Amino acid sequence: MKKKISKTEAKEQIENFFENINEKSPKEIKKIKRLAMKYNISLKEKRKLFCKNCLSPHKNPSIRIKNGFIRINCGNCDYTSKWKIK
Repeated sequence: MKKKISKTEAKEQIENFFENINEKSPKEIKKIKRLAMKYNISLKEKRKLFCKNCLSPHKNPSIRIKNGFIRINCGNCDYTSKWKIK
């Protein structure tokens, strides 16, 4: 039987996970993302640290800034993420 954790413990796990994201695999990122969704925790700026398509950390991205938007091309799958600059 799985052990249930509290929302604060889930937040701590997510914070600890994102401290060294470059060494993580897409499978581990998927697990943390599901944990955040289960406990309704927003990842906010942390979701920009990995590719939305292949879930691998951005290691060699191509970054473009134009007209108030930032475009990040994943070095792994060539997917383009577009974020508005605040």
